[in-house]
Amino acid sequence: MKRALKWFGGVAGSVVLLVACFLAYVQVTGIPRYPHVTPVRTVAVTPERAAAGRKIATMLCAGCHLDPATGRFTGKRLSDLPAEFGEIYSRNITASTSKGIGAWTDGELAYLLRTGLRPDGTYLPPYMVKLPHLSDEHLDSLIAFLRSGDPLVAPMDVDPPGRSRPSLLAKVLTHLVMKPLPYPTGPIVAPPKSDTVAYGRYLVTSLDCFSCHSASFKTIRVMEPEKSPGFMGGGNALTDLNGRAIRSANLTPDAKTGIGRWSASDFSRAVRRGIRPDGHPLHYPMLPIPELSEEDVSAMFAYLRTIPAIENAVERYRDPIPAGDAGKRAYFKYGCVSCHGENGVGVADLRTADRHYPTDGALLEWILDAPRLEPDTKMPAWRGVIAETDYGPLLAHVRKLAAKGRGETAQR
Repeated sequence: MKRALKWFGGVAGSVVLLVACFLAYVQVTGIPRYPHVTPVRTVAVTPERAAAGRKIATMLCAGCHLDPATGRFTGKRLSDLPAEFGEIYSRNITASTSKGIGAWTDGELAYLLRTGLRPDGTYLPPYMVKLPHLSDEHLDSLIAFLRSGDPLVAPMDVDPPGRSRPSLLAKVLTHLVMKPLPYPTGPIVAPPKSDTVAYGRYLVTSLDCFSCHSASFKTIRVMEPEKSPGFMGGGNALTDLNGRAIRSANLTPDAKTGIGRWSASDFSRAVRRGIRPDGHPLHYPMLPIPELSEEDVSAMFAYLRTIPAIENAVERYRDPIPAGDAGKRAYFKYGCVSCHGENGVGVADLRTADRHYPTDGALLEWILDAPRLEPDTKMPAWRGVIAETDYGPLLAHVRKLAAKGRGETAQR
C-alpha cells in the first residue's frame, strides 16, 4: 500500500511538474507562430470593388478597429472582450506603411483574412474574425477597400491607444485549442442572388452571424457552421461595452422563442435599423446593419426560415436604470448606454455632439430620424420609440456628456 501511494505521489508530482513547465513555456513564448505561405494574389482596385468592400468592412471590421478618437481604423481597446482573455487592442489597419498594413501584399492580406496568420506567422486569436466562407470576389473587394484611400483607412501613423496583454489563459488556448484556419485550395463563389435561400445561407455564414447566435463560442464549427451546436438558436454569452453579460438572440423559426412569428419586414427593421417588432432597440454588441440591402436581408430571412427550429428562451437584457436625473435615466432606459458607454464614448463619440449638432433642434432631428439624414449610419430612428416627455431630458444629458468629455480631453 505504501509503495502504491509512493508511486502515485511520484506520478502526480511528475504531472504537476510537466504542467508547470508547459505553463512557463507558454507564458514566455506567448501566442504561437506558424509557417506562412503567402499566396500570389493581385487585386485590381476599382470604384465598384472599393464600394462593396467598404460595406463589408463597416459590417465586420469597424466594430473592432474604428477608433472614435481618430475616426479611422487605427485600432482601439476591445472593451467587450471577456476579461479572461486579458487586455486586448485591435491593430491599426490603415494604409500606413509604418504603423498599419500599407506595406503588406494583397496575398498577405488574403492569407490573414482567411487563416488568421500575419505575414510573420503570428496567429491572431478568435477575437479577430476570420473569413473562410467569404467569396473570392467579396474578399478582393475588402482588400480593394483597404487600398482605396477611403477616409476610414487613409494612412495614419499612430499606434493603437494601448498594448495588448493576452492572459495566460489566452496563450494556453492558442497553443492547445485555437488554431489557424486552412487556406482554401479552390475558388469560393457566392451563389446567385436569384437563389434566395442559398444566397441567404451564404450571407449568414460568410458574415459570421452564426458565431454569436449559436450556443457557445467554445463549440462553434467554423468550417461547418450548420454543425455548430445550437446553430442560430442564441444564448451565446457576449459582453457589452460596460462589461455586462449579454446573451445572443434565438434566430431560428421557433414560434415561441425565436423569430417564427416575425414578418420579413420585422426582420428587416431589426437588422437594418436596430428596432425589434416590440419597439425595443437591439442591444450592443448587436448593431444595426444598414449596409445590407433589403434584398440581402430578405434572403437571410428566407434561409433562416428553413433551418431547424430550436426552442430556447433567451432572456432579453435590459440596462439597469440608475438613480439620477431624468436625462440619465432616459439614456439607460432606451439603451443609449449600450453603444455610447456610460461616459459617452463608445461606438460613437458623444463628445462631438456640440460640434455636429450645435442646437437642440438639430440634435433632436438626428435622434428622431438619423437614417434619413445619413443612410449608412448605425444610429436607429427613434421616432415613435422614445416617449415625447423624455426627449428634453435626454438632450440635456447628451450635452452634459459632451461637456464632460471636452473637459477631460482638455486636461489631458
